[in-house]
Amino acid sequence: MDAAKPTRTDAQSQNQNQRRPNLNPNPNSMSKKKKGGPISMDHVLLALQETKDERDLRIRALFDFFDAANLGYLDYPQIEAGLSALQIPSHYKYAKDLFKVCDANRDGRVDYNEFRRYMDDKELELYRIFQAIDVKHSGCILPEELWDALLKAGIEIDDEELARFVEHVDKDNNGIITFEEWRDFLLLYPHEATIENIYQHWERVCLVDIGEQAVIPEGISKHVHRGKYFIAGGIAGATSRTATAPLDRLKVVLQVQTTRASIVPAIKKIWKEGGFLGFFRGNGLNVVKVTPESAIKFYAYESLKNVIGDGRGKDKGDIGASGRLLAGGMAGAVAQSAIYPLDLVKTRLQTCECEGGKVPKLGKLTKDIWVQEGPRAFYKGLVPSLLGIIPYAGIELAAYETLKDMSKTYILQDTEPGPLVQLGCGTISGALGATCVYPLQVIRTRMQAQRSNAAAAYKGMSDVFWRTLQHEGYRGFYKGLFPNLLKVVPAASITYLVYETMKKRLDLE
Repeated sequence: MDAAKPTRTDAQSQNQNQRRPNLNPNPNSMSKKKKGGPISMDHVLLALQETKDERDLRIRALFDFFDAANLGYLDYPQIEAGLSALQIPSHYKYAKDLFKVCDANRDGRVDYNEFRRYMDDKELELYRIFQAIDVKHSGCILPEELWDALLKAGIEIDDEELARFVEHVDKDNNGIITFEEWRDFLLLYPHEATIENIYQHWERVCLVDIGEQAVIPEGISKHVHRGKYFIAGGIAGATSRTATAPLDRLKVVLQVQTTRASIVPAIKKIWKEGGFLGFFRGNGLNVVKVTPESAIKFYAYESLKNVIGDGRGKDKGDIGASGRLLAGGMAGAVAQSAIYPLDLVKTRLQTCECEGGKVPKLGKLTKDIWVQEGPRAFYKGLVPSLLGIIPYAGIELAAYETLKDMSKTYILQDTEPGPLVQLGCGTISGALGATCVYPLQVIRTRMQAQRSNAAAAYKGMSDVFWRTLQHEGYRGFYKGLFPNLLKVVPAASITYLVYETMKKRLDLE
């Protein structure tokens, strides 16, 4: 994030270049400075080769730049307009968060003292992390030092990406990052300036698996231990789906009932057919598909981000929220299509009538579908399944961001939400998204469960819709919704707990 200095003239720029710290100072003298006690504003002034009066003028000029209306204070529209005037890209534009952080007394406006306090705190914070990265104490960050810092944070990038990162911050293109450049890049970034946040601050972190879609932990695209993260996520997803399998089986049984569906009779029917284990029928396939679906979705997502970025003439990290939503939706469609036959066989296994309580063997069931209905039968219901992906993702994303903002405003007093709050937001938003597209799930399940050569077989998605609407009304599209929502909280909680446990076991923390 580049905080431009609106009042700087060319002469001032030359003077500032002359005042830049020596890039190759005596290491011994630097070591002595670092041992001189806690970091203070004097260290910042020394690094910038700037006097206190010069710094005061710079901060005042930046405040006046935002206060274009000469009100003597800043409100949200002024900060938003100021960031736009600085030509800060939209994915770096944290106007709302910046306003909240600066408005210390919560009176809806930011006076100069509040703005100055933010600048003091932010420059000290940025100097601390600058010093931590500058391990050679050269007064600047070298590309190899930045690479080492990212690697220590678990982020692995190649030489090309490192060069782009440095080039974006290094305004004079001399191949190194001075503290002035570092400060200008992050001065208006209102969140904590950790290495992870600096590199991936546009990515949200949420891990919620309610059994409907594969879960990919966000922010691991460049992680050096991403393989271990997949293992942790796979085990967490498998455990969660197994624990909530009875509710999933009940949901599917209710979805395919075309007569009046009631929970208690459905439970009795499942128990009568298979006893306790009857509630876990089909869970094996549900667990098996977790890892391949996640892997396919992950790699498709990364590839599609590149394609979208190339199409827009941008880097894949600069495709914006709409680009990420499109890439995520398309990646979900690719993953869903790839593992869909497993999903169909699972549904058939869960809904088939068992003579004498004997469950058909998986191999025989699969062979019968292939021989009697043909290979196309394995993709029955795929269209409504794919149609629900983008709306689900869009609703879930919008709800998640809204809930996260509300939690920051009303619960956390403008601090960043931790993992548990994010889990809660993700759980609620995921449940809301799943509810909105639930009619498509019912249509998909009914198409999957019915044999193609049955007497009253559905002719397609529209046929399922009209027959359901005609004979069951709108309520028919929400059969099984209650057990589906009932499993959301335990599924998300189990996923989170197991995932965190596995991260510790795999030395990811």
